[in-house]
Amino acid sequence: MVENISPTEVWRELSEDPQAQMVDVRTDAEWAYVGFPDLTPLGKRIVPVSWQVFPSMQVNPAFVEELRVAGFLPEHRIFFLCRSGVRSLHAATAAIAAGFPYSYNIADGFEGPPDESGHRGTVAGWKVEGLPWRQR
Repeated sequence: MVENISPTEVWRELSEDPQAQMVDVRTDAEWAYVGFPDLTPLGKRIVPVSWQVFPSMQVNPAFVEELRVAGFLPEHRIFFLCRSGVRSLHAATAAIAAGFPYSYNIADGFEGPPDESGHRGTVAGWKVEGLPWRQR
C-alpha cells in the first residue's frame, strides 16, 4: 500500500535525504501551462515522467522504464506528484510493483481538489501549502 505524504513533509524529506527525488507524473501540457514545484532551493530538479500520455490519456507503457532510465534504483525514495494526488497514487503503486519499494504519493498533489466553485489551487496541495513553484 502506498503511503500519502503531505507536500510540506515531502519538502522536508527532500531537504534531508540527498538521494530522495520527486517525480512529476503530469503531462507536458500541465508542466507548460500550470507550473511545477521549484526544488532549486534544495539543489534538486523534478524528474518529469508522465503517468498518462496527452491527449489520449492512456497509461504510459514506458513509465517504469523511464524511471529506470532516469537513474532510479530500488533504494531511492521517490515522491510522486500530479495535479490532485490521484494519478500519482497509481504511479507510486506501479513503481512499488516494479521494484521501487520506497515510493510515496504526495497527498493532494500540486493543485489539490476543486473548491465549491470548481477551481483548483485554493483548498489543498503544494501551491496552497506555500511551497516554492514556478511557471515556464
